Amino acid sequence: MTLGRTVSTGNRRTAPPRGGNGLSGALFGIGVAGFVDEVVFHQLLHWHKFYDRSTTEVGLVSDGLFHAFSFFATVVSLFLLAELRRRHDVVWPRWLGAALIAAGAFQLYDGTIQHKLMGLHQIRYGVDLLPYDVVWLVVAVALIIAGVALLLRNRTTRGRHGA
Repeated sequence: MTLGRTVSTGNRRTAPPRGGNGLSGALFGIGVAGFVDEVVFHQLLHWHKFYDRSTTEVGLVSDGLFHAFSFFATVVSLFLLAELRRRHDVVWPRWLGAALIAAGAFQLYDGTIQHKLMGLHQIRYGVDLLPYDVVWLVVAVALIIAGVALLLRNRTTRGRHGA
Protein backbone atom coordinates (compact mmCIF):
# COMPACT_ATOMS: atom_id res chain seq x y z
CA MET A 1 0.00 0.00 0.00
CA THR A 2 1.20 3.49 -0.76
CA LEU A 3 -0.53 5.55 1.91
CA GLY A 4 1.37 8.68 2.82
CA ARG A 5 3.78 8.37 -0.10
CA THR A 6 3.74 10.83 -2.98
CA VAL A 7 3.84 9.80 -6.59
CA SER A 8 5.70 11.77 -9.22
CA THR A 9 3.57 12.61 -12.25
CA GLY A 10 5.77 14.64 -14.57
CA ASN A 11 6.55 18.06 -13.07
CA ARG A 12 4.13 17.77 -10.15
CA ARG A 13 3.94 15.44 -7.17
CA THR A 14 0.58 14.23 -5.96
CA ALA A 15 -0.63 11.93 -3.23
CA PRO A 16 -1.48 8.40 -4.39
CA PRO A 17 -5.13 7.72 -5.26
CA ARG A 18 -7.30 7.73 -2.14
CA GLY A 19 -10.25 5.79 -3.49
CA GLY A 20 -13.75 6.60 -4.59
CA ASN A 21 -13.31 5.25 -8.13
CA GLY A 22 -15.33 2.14 -7.29
CA LEU A 23 -18.26 4.02 -5.76
CA SER A 24 -18.41 6.61 -8.52
CA GLY A 25 -18.12 3.98 -11.24
CA ALA A 26 -20.70 1.71 -9.59
CA LEU A 27 -23.26 4.49 -9.25
CA PHE A 28 -22.66 5.42 -12.87
CA GLY A 29 -23.14 1.81 -13.99
CA ILE A 30 -26.37 1.46 -12.03
CA GLY A 31 -27.63 4.81 -13.30
CA VAL A 32 -26.87 4.07 -16.94
CA ALA A 33 -28.30 0.53 -16.76
CA GLY A 34 -31.47 1.91 -15.19
CA PHE A 35 -31.64 4.69 -17.76
CA VAL A 36 -31.24 2.31 -20.71
CA ASP A 37 -33.84 -0.07 -19.24
CA GLU A 38 -36.29 2.76 -18.64
CA VAL A 39 -35.87 4.50 -21.99
CA VAL A 40 -35.57 1.46 -24.26
CA PHE A 41 -37.88 -1.13 -22.68
CA HIS A 42 -40.38 1.09 -20.87
CA GLN A 43 -40.72 4.18 -23.04
CA LEU A 44 -39.66 3.32 -26.59
CA LEU A 45 -40.71 -0.33 -26.90
CA HIS A 46 -43.57 -0.21 -24.35
CA TRP A 47 -42.73 -3.77 -23.28
CA HIS A 48 -43.38 -3.20 -19.59
CA LYS A 49 -43.52 -0.75 -16.71
CA PHE A 50 -41.43 -0.94 -13.56
CA TYR A 51 -44.53 -2.20 -11.75
CA ASP A 52 -47.02 -4.02 -13.97
CA ARG A 53 -49.29 -5.51 -11.31
CA SER A 54 -51.69 -2.57 -11.15
CA THR A 55 -53.19 0.14 -13.35
CA THR A 56 -51.41 1.97 -16.15
CA GLU A 57 -51.31 5.09 -13.96
CA VAL A 58 -49.51 3.23 -11.16
CA GLY A 59 -47.13 1.81 -13.76
CA LEU A 60 -46.35 5.29 -15.03
CA VAL A 61 -45.70 6.59 -11.51
CA SER A 62 -43.44 3.61 -10.80
CA ASP A 63 -41.55 4.34 -14.03
CA GLY A 64 -41.14 7.97 -12.98
CA LEU A 65 -39.72 6.97 -9.60
CA PHE A 66 -37.42 4.43 -11.24
CA HIS A 67 -36.24 7.01 -13.77
CA ALA A 68 -35.63 9.56 -10.98
CA PHE A 69 -33.56 6.98 -9.07
CA SER A 70 -31.38 6.17 -12.09
CA PHE A 71 -30.93 9.85 -12.90
CA PHE A 72 -30.02 10.64 -9.28
CA ALA A 73 -27.47 7.78 -9.20
CA THR A 74 -25.87 9.06 -12.41
CA VAL A 75 -25.70 12.67 -11.20
CA VAL A 76 -24.17 11.65 -7.85
CA SER A 77 -21.62 9.48 -9.68
CA LEU A 78 -20.60 12.42 -11.87
CA PHE A 79 -20.17 14.71 -8.85
CA LEU A 80 -17.95 12.05 -7.26
CA LEU A 81 -16.04 11.72 -10.54
CA ALA A 82 -15.52 15.49 -10.67
CA GLU A 83 -14.05 15.36 -7.16
CA LEU A 84 -11.78 12.48 -8.18
CA ARG A 85 -10.59 14.47 -11.19
CA ARG A 86 -10.02 17.56 -9.05
CA ARG A 87 -7.80 15.49 -6.73
CA HIS A 88 -6.10 13.76 -9.71
CA ASP A 89 -7.31 10.45 -8.25
CA VAL A 90 -9.19 9.00 -11.20
CA VAL A 91 -8.06 5.49 -12.09
CA TRP A 92 -10.02 4.93 -15.28
CA PRO A 93 -9.72 1.11 -15.46
CA ARG A 94 -10.95 0.86 -11.86
CA TRP A 95 -13.78 3.32 -12.50
CA LEU A 96 -14.90 1.62 -15.73
CA GLY A 97 -14.55 -1.86 -14.22
CA ALA A 98 -16.81 -0.84 -11.33
CA ALA A 99 -19.30 0.69 -13.77
CA LEU A 100 -19.46 -2.50 -15.85
CA ILE A 101 -19.82 -4.73 -12.80
CA ALA A 102 -22.57 -2.57 -11.33
CA ALA A 103 -24.46 -2.36 -14.63
CA GLY A 104 -24.27 -6.14 -14.96
CA ALA A 105 -25.28 -6.67 -11.34
CA PHE A 106 -28.25 -4.33 -11.83
CA GLN A 107 -29.27 -6.28 -14.93
CA LEU A 108 -28.83 -9.62 -13.12
CA TYR A 109 -30.84 -8.40 -10.12
CA ASP A 110 -33.58 -7.04 -12.37
CA GLY A 111 -33.78 -10.23 -14.43
CA THR A 112 -33.79 -12.66 -11.52
CA ILE A 113 -35.24 -10.91 -8.46
CA GLN A 114 -37.64 -8.38 -9.99
CA HIS A 115 -38.72 -10.39 -13.04
CA LYS A 116 -38.85 -13.91 -11.64
CA LEU A 117 -38.95 -13.90 -7.82
CA MET A 118 -40.99 -10.76 -7.12
CA GLY A 119 -42.92 -10.76 -10.40
CA LEU A 120 -42.97 -6.96 -10.59
CA HIS A 121 -42.83 -7.18 -14.37
CA GLN A 122 -41.53 -9.36 -17.19
CA ILE A 123 -39.37 -8.28 -20.09
CA ARG A 124 -42.31 -8.66 -22.48
CA TYR A 125 -45.80 -10.03 -22.45
CA GLY A 126 -47.54 -12.35 -24.87
CA VAL A 127 -44.36 -14.01 -26.13
CA ASP A 128 -42.14 -16.94 -25.17
CA LEU A 129 -39.98 -15.39 -22.41
CA LEU A 130 -37.11 -17.91 -22.52
CA PRO A 131 -35.11 -16.26 -25.35
CA TYR A 132 -35.58 -12.82 -23.76
CA ASP A 133 -34.58 -14.07 -20.31
CA VAL A 134 -31.50 -15.83 -21.68
CA VAL A 135 -30.30 -12.74 -23.58
CA TRP A 136 -31.04 -10.51 -20.55
CA LEU A 137 -28.99 -12.71 -18.23
CA VAL A 138 -26.16 -13.36 -20.72
CA VAL A 139 -25.72 -9.61 -21.18
CA ALA A 140 -25.67 -9.17 -17.39
CA VAL A 141 -23.03 -11.85 -16.89
CA ALA A 142 -20.96 -10.53 -19.82
CA LEU A 143 -20.92 -7.04 -18.28
CA ILE A 144 -19.83 -8.45 -14.91
CA ILE A 145 -17.09 -10.59 -16.48
CA ALA A 146 -15.81 -7.63 -18.53
CA GLY A 147 -15.71 -5.45 -15.41
CA VAL A 148 -13.92 -8.07 -13.32
CA ALA A 149 -11.41 -8.69 -16.13
CA LEU A 150 -10.70 -4.97 -16.35
CA LEU A 151 -10.18 -4.70 -12.60
CA LEU A 152 -7.92 -7.75 -12.52
CA ARG A 153 -5.90 -6.52 -15.49
CA ASN A 154 -5.48 -3.13 -13.83
CA ARG A 155 -4.43 -4.80 -10.58
CA THR A 156 -1.86 -6.95 -12.36
CA THR A 157 -0.50 -3.98 -14.32
CA ARG A 158 -0.23 -1.86 -11.16
CA GLY A 159 1.60 -4.69 -9.39
CA ARG A 160 4.19 -5.00 -12.18
CA HIS A 161 4.87 -1.27 -12.37
CA GLY A 162 4.89 -0.62 -8.65
CA ALA A 163 2.11 1.99 -8.78
